[in-house]
Amino acid sequence: MTLICKIYPAPQTAGVQLQFCFFSDVWNQRLPCNTSPKLQIPKMWRENSGSYWCEAKPEKTRVIRSQRFWIDVQRVRVSDVSLETQPPGGQVMEGKKLVLVCSVAKGTGNITFLWYKGAMGFKLGTKTLRSLTADFEILTARESDAEQYYCAADNGYGPSLSGLVSITVRIPVSHPVLTLRATGAQAVVGDMVELHCEAQRGSPPILYRFYHEDIILGNSSAPSGGGASFNLTAEHSGNYFCEADNGLGAQHSEAVLLNITVPTKDRRELLTIGVIEGLLGTLGPTAVILLFCYWLKKKIGKRSARDPLSERSKWG
Repeated sequence: MTLICKIYPAPQTAGVQLQFCFFSDVWNQRLPCNTSPKLQIPKMWRENSGSYWCEAKPEKTRVIRSQRFWIDVQRVRVSDVSLETQPPGGQVMEGKKLVLVCSVAKGTGNITFLWYKGAMGFKLGTKTLRSLTADFEILTARESDAEQYYCAADNGYGPSLSGLVSITVRIPVSHPVLTLRATGAQAVVGDMVELHCEAQRGSPPILYRFYHEDIILGNSSAPSGGGASFNLTAEHSGNYFCEADNGLGAQHSEAVLLNITVPTKDRRELLTIGVIEGLLGTLGPTAVILLFCYWLKKKIGKRSARDPLSERSKWG
């Protein structure tokens, strides 16, 4: 706002230097006079309502005083209240800070900001500022803080409300537990074995990976949380473990030992094959020649036993 002090009629004496002074009954101290007839007031508040007047002091003449006039400062009612979050998007990791930022597009004077949790409006806090924005901080977000929030702003005309904002608290997965489930009391080669992996805590979706020693067997997802299973045909004994990952850091289970029983018949066949492979590996070409000679001799003997007369006539 600009206050202008004018003299009617204007002084007739050329070169007259005037001093202008401005007064108000709402100012705590008197402002210094100067040669400018204008006074710039950057901001006017409701409490600045009151009487204003000015004086002009020509050199060697009497002081000229204006009439008093009343300035009534009207507040602009708050409007367009909105609630935003930091981090943006309404998602925060468990244990991190959540900031609720309440803003108004318009409004003057002292504005009281209020924050509420849930549709029923549990009051979280309040601040009164001469500002268009205010913050409310939740220093350590917990799972129980996942809720809908809204704020209100009031500068004397009644509260104006923001819309609801949903907050999601993202929880990293805990260490999963791996459970092995076989069709019988003891897993036998060829049996179906179920590997079930489950993390007790963690925001969905959760991806589970299954391992035998350090070799990945496959994966399975749990879109709504909970556990997941992976089926395999029992072949190899050893340590099995699983991994849970929801994008906030992967966690491994403890290793579980799986012993697979080989049937007696299969064990004998495996033993025979193993012995032959061992001999071939040890003796090398010599073993191959001996086996070939043994086979040839046996074949000739069978032919002789099958047709002795033809053999006799052949040789006279």
